[in-house]
Amino acid sequence: MKRDLYSPEDLMFQDVVRRWMLTEVVPHQERWRKQGIVDRAAWRAAGQAGMLCPMVSEEYGGVGGTFLHSTIIIEELARVFESGFAISLHSDIVVPYIERFGDAAQKARWLPGCVNGELVTALAMTEPGTGSDLAALRATAVRDGEHYVINGTKTFISNGLLCDLVVLAVKTDPDPANAHSGISLFVVEADTPGFSRGTKLEKMGMASQDTAELFFEDCRVPAANRLGAEGAGFLMLMQNLQQERLVVAIGAQAAAESILEETIAYTKERHAFGRPISKFQNTRFKLAECATEVEVGRAFLDKLVQQHAAGEYLVKECSMAKLWTTEMGQKVADECLQLFGGYGYMLEYNVSRAFMDARVQRIYAGTNEIMKIIISKQMGL
Repeated sequence: MKRDLYSPEDLMFQDVVRRWMLTEVVPHQERWRKQGIVDRAAWRAAGQAGMLCPMVSEEYGGVGGTFLHSTIIIEELARVFESGFAISLHSDIVVPYIERFGDAAQKARWLPGCVNGELVTALAMTEPGTGSDLAALRATAVRDGEHYVINGTKTFISNGLLCDLVVLAVKTDPDPANAHSGISLFVVEADTPGFSRGTKLEKMGMASQDTAELFFEDCRVPAANRLGAEGAGFLMLMQNLQQERLVVAIGAQAAAESILEETIAYTKERHAFGRPISKFQNTRFKLAECATEVEVGRAFLDKLVQQHAAGEYLVKECSMAKLWTTEMGQKVADECLQLFGGYGYMLEYNVSRAFMDARVQRIYAGTNEIMKIIISKQMGL
C-alpha cells in the first residue's frame, strides 16, 4: 500500500533511523535477550543519535520534531523485531508527562538528560492488586513539610531496572469518596532513599525488556517533584492515554507488517513436495487474509497518526486502533508461525519471538476489554 503519511524530509529521517537500527541495535539483540536487559550504553548512543524524545523543544536539548518522527522510530524498532528497547515508552509515554505538566524548573532539570540518554524513565501505575482500575491504587504519598513520604509497591514496570526517573501515580487523598481526585503524580529519582527495585520479572516475551517490581518504603520525595497540582494526577493520566494507546497500535501494526513480509519470503524459499509452499492454496489464502487485515489496519492507523499529530481529540479512535491492531497482530503472528512449521517454534526465528511479544499488547496500556468499554462510552452507550 502506498503511504502518503511522510514528507520527503520525514523519509530522510526514516533512512537515518533505519541505518542506525542496523548498526546499533541488530548486532546486540541476541546478547540483550540473553542478559534480559538492554545495555545502558545503548540508551546513551540513542540519545547522541537523536533517537530519543524527538518532540522535545530545542530549549531543553531536543530538536522540536513532530509525532511523525516518533512514529518512524517506533516502526523501525518493530521492523528489526526489537521489543525490549523501550524507546517509545520513554520518549512518547513517560517524558510527555514531564514536558506537558512539569514546571520550568522541572523541565530544565530532567528533560535534557532524557533527550541525551543519561536519564532513562519509567511509568509506575500498576500495582500487585490493581491494573486498569486506577481508583483502586493503594500506594500513598503523605505530605510532611516540604516533602511527601511515599509507601507502596508497583509491579510490571518496564525499564524498572534501568530507570533513573519514575513518574509515579499515588494516592494523596485516601478517602474513597475522592477516588479520582485523590491521585497525584510524582517524579521519583532512583537514588532517593526508600526507593528500591526487585529482581527482573521473567516473562513469556519481550526478552530484552527489564521489567521489575518497584518498592517505596518511607521514601521522602521533595514536594518540588510533584507534577502539577495535588490531586490532578488522574486528569493528567487521562490526557496522555490517547497517545499511549496510539503508540501501542503503531508498534503492533509495524510488527505485523514485518512478520508478514518475512513469512512471504520464507514461503517462497521453503519447498515441500517438490515446489515452494507459497504455491499451495492454503498458504496463498492464509497470506491473502493476513495481508488484507494488515492493509486495513495501516489505512486506519495512518489517518489517526496524521490527526493526532494535528492535535485532534481521538480517544475513541485511538482505543479502536489499539484494540484492532493488537488483535490483528496476534492473529497474523499465529498464522505466519504456522506457515513456518516446526521452525516457527524455534526461538532463533523472528516469527517465534514476535508471536510471544504480541500477546502482551492486548494487555498493557489498558486491556482490550477496557478499550471496548471506552469505545462504547464514547458512542454514548
